Amino acid sequence: MQTTFTEQQLQDPGTKRANEILRTCVHCGFCTATCPTYQVLGDELDSPRGRIYLIKDMLENERVPDAKTVKHIDRCLSCLACMTTCPSGVHYMHLVDHARAYIEKHYDRPWSDKALRWLLARILPYPSRFRLALMGAKLARPFKGLLPDPRLRAMLEMAPKHIPPVSRNDDPQSFAPAVPRKKRVALMTGCAQKALNTDINDATIRLLTRLGCEVVVAKGAGCCGALTHHMGREDESHATAAKNIRAWAAEMDGQGLDAIVINTSGCGTTVKDYGHMFRNEPLAADAARVSAIAMDISELLMQLELPEGADKGLTVAYHAACSLQHGQQIKTHPKTLLKRAGFTVVEPADSHLCCGSAGTYNLMQPEISAELKARKVKTLEAKTPDLIAAGNIGCMMQIGSGTELPIVHTVELLDWAAGGPQPPALTAPGKRAPEVPILR
Repeated sequence: MQTTFTEQQLQDPGTKRANEILRTCVHCGFCTATCPTYQVLGDELDSPRGRIYLIKDMLENERVPDAKTVKHIDRCLSCLACMTTCPSGVHYMHLVDHARAYIEKHYDRPWSDKALRWLLARILPYPSRFRLALMGAKLARPFKGLLPDPRLRAMLEMAPKHIPPVSRNDDPQSFAPAVPRKKRVALMTGCAQKALNTDINDATIRLLTRLGCEVVVAKGAGCCGALTHHMGREDESHATAAKNIRAWAAEMDGQGLDAIVINTSGCGTTVKDYGHMFRNEPLAADAARVSAIAMDISELLMQLELPEGADKGLTVAYHAACSLQHGQQIKTHPKTLLKRAGFTVVEPADSHLCCGSAGTYNLMQPEISAELKARKVKTLEAKTPDLIAAGNIGCMMQIGSGTELPIVHTVELLDWAAGGPQPPALTAPGKRAPEVPILR
């Protein structure tokens, strides 16, 4: 794609990077075939190619974003399926992130949009605040029909019926390995996940210590910054990311780390991009070091000696989170591990398409999100599994709200197969409990 940025415009690092990305696009349109919003809406401007044209025009002309441009960019899930499909290697993630930051600085949103985005940014990254908000949502759910804004109704509908107790495993500490130490790793405990599902981190710690890892929860680490980053709120996202970088760099410079392990793939995609996010800032070197050893839990488990198990008699429908299969290009590890542990693994049709969660997307774009959820649930249930597994809390909440099948994190199943407790989700109220064998 030909661009006409001036030398002065290219002095801005974000614009310079956008120019590099735009010039790799050859207008082929392959991206439209795998774009979920284009599948649902059928509008060229709701495809990556269409959004690229809008972003190019906005940035080159340095114009104040108009409502049309903002609408179509807001509708992007950032699922990154287009990056998997693109034959030219267009790094759409960096492009749309820069466009969102530009919009945040130059576009005056309607007051209702401002209020909602401010509210989400002030609650979701903070587990204690989020937990209180969930309790309030439970009380308000019976009155959701009185709310005029569908986004507010979506917020109430997504709140879980059961809010788990606080897990002390999330506090800064170190967990000793149960066998001679093979690795020392830092576990990112996250933010929203600590309020929504404490079983995931607990299972991760049990499994890794059983396999010979010393697991550290670093003091000062918290939210990865993804939720605010994808809203274009760069200052906020970089501030929380910087806390993680400093916390993990201190561990690396102290007793050392072999990996920073992440069990929420949306966070993993962001942490692995810290090197790019901070490339022009004083933390650049430490950010690059952190990104270099960041791993999804499935990547780390592939390096450890996860024992092979006998047939468990359970069929697991594996949902591939977009942030894992497209953002991190990890496609086979979770399935390989589940099969090794003795589960029968099936995949739904169109497994490359997003479930509609996408961070805060299901709250800000509830109509499109609901359509994508219905499609995903239909394809998963068509496989008649006993349960569903996924590697991202957002996907688990989204899909779980639309099916009676239990949905659990991949690491919970692997921990169970290796001697840990049965995942509580398998017998959760309102779910269709499978005929669970006794695992030994």
